[in-house]
Amino acid sequence: MRVLPSALSAALVSVLFAAAPVSAAPPPEPRTAAIDENQVTRVVVISVDGLNPDAITQLGESGTPTFHRIVDEGATTFNARSEVEMTNTLPNHTGMVTSRRIDFATGGHGVTWNDDRLVPRTVQLAVGQQVGSVFSSLNAVGLSSSLFAAKGKFDLFNRSWPNGVDHTLIRGNNTKLVKAARRDLRTQWRALTFLHISLPDVAGHHYGWFSPEYMDAVRESDYLIGQVLTTIGRTTESLDHTMVVVTADHGGLGPSHLDPRRFANFRVPFLVWGAGVAAGADLYAINPTYADPGKARVGYHAALQPVRNGDVGNLVLDVLGLPPIPHSEHDYAQDLEVLAP
Repeated sequence: MRVLPSALSAALVSVLFAAAPVSAAPPPEPRTAAIDENQVTRVVVISVDGLNPDAITQLGESGTPTFHRIVDEGATTFNARSEVEMTNTLPNHTGMVTSRRIDFATGGHGVTWNDDRLVPRTVQLAVGQQVGSVFSSLNAVGLSSSLFAAKGKFDLFNRSWPNGVDHTLIRGNNTKLVKAARRDLRTQWRALTFLHISLPDVAGHHYGWFSPEYMDAVRESDYLIGQVLTTIGRTTESLDHTMVVVTADHGGLGPSHLDPRRFANFRVPFLVWGAGVAAGADLYAINPTYADPGKARVGYHAALQPVRNGDVGNLVLDVLGLPPIPHSEHDYAQDLEVLAP
């Protein structure tokens, strides 16, 4: 991975391991004399809840032009994996931000519920120990993060890492949610913006995966992501320093997504686009330390892992030149390559 210049990187690492984390500093300018012309200083993670990648294929370029643009211009795969244990929303999103598996007994984050309960109130209280996240790692070096989510259960992240999430908006109206996220992207320079879009999952539960309503929800999600890319492309500074990661918590087929043994449920897309990203690349082709799993449900002990949605947290830190989340697992070596040589 390309990282920040050595002096700046060393300074950031030393702050990360200081005894007490610092408060979030004012957002840095996207370009300074110490930053390479195409250095990534901002990452936008977009999770499309319940997105089965077959829907993108079936709708084609005319139905999903933004997804196809990302595939043409980015490093991508439609054959990534969810967490092994569960194909549910909150457990998988917690895996994304902690880069851990779910099962606490084997080193996971321990979030096995999928609602907006307040007991346990935080991830830490659920497992009885500290659990780091991409939010807390960024906060430790004075970098800012935001969370925009369409489901109330995501307030767990704000409660668990209150100093890490500098701005949170939870709103069920996806159009207004994305509009707010775009406004924040225009007016603030945050190291991480995490955006959750719920449309496919909501349509899937009401009408079934691949119903006409579900396919319309995928089209609408494509349009909203396109609006985010338009916002990023408003200035050269923004375009030259922003990376976008698009993935999903689970897929789905027919009436449900709950069986973690079902291919349609555990297969998700993992798409990376933006500054410095290898254009038109297949993630497995450029990552020999990962293995395309075909249709297999690969466990955590396999020597070569598939790309997982849980890689998100450590990938974000990697492209920003920061070390992995302490005690995490997915992409802990930070060897998931997405940048062009």
